[in-house]
Amino acid sequence: MPFALALTVILAALAIFQLALALGAPLGRFAWGGQHEVLPARLRVGSLIAIVIYAVIVVIAYGRLDAIDVLPLAFATVAMWVVFAYFLIGIAMNAVSRSRPERFVMVPVTIVLTVLSFFIALGYGSMAMPA
Repeated sequence: MPFALALTVILAALAIFQLALALGAPLGRFAWGGQHEVLPARLRVGSLIAIVIYAVIVVIAYGRLDAIDVLPLAFATVAMWVVFAYFLIGIAMNAVSRSRPERFVMVPVTIVLTVLSFFIALGYGSMAMPA
């Protein structure tokens, strides 16, 4: 499960970053289009929602690999492909950001998340490796 572990570590780091943003850290140039150094209330809420999304993605990833029995495998498999598409769109969204720091930091991070989610969606690292 090295792909899921790597995905978990990166999403945990991003969750800490989003929590810092939600608490008012002056890191807004790296997120949400880079328009605000300190996020306004609505974007702080968005950062908190992002943390929940990251947690759901981790559950989906481990469910896809049949490492946890929280979701039906068929659902987790489809959901993991949705996660892959989400990260793929995220690459484009970060790439068109007006914020140079966001582009230079988040595009590579999102590319790595996309690749990891692709391999997880294929089932690599599961208890029963794909043929």
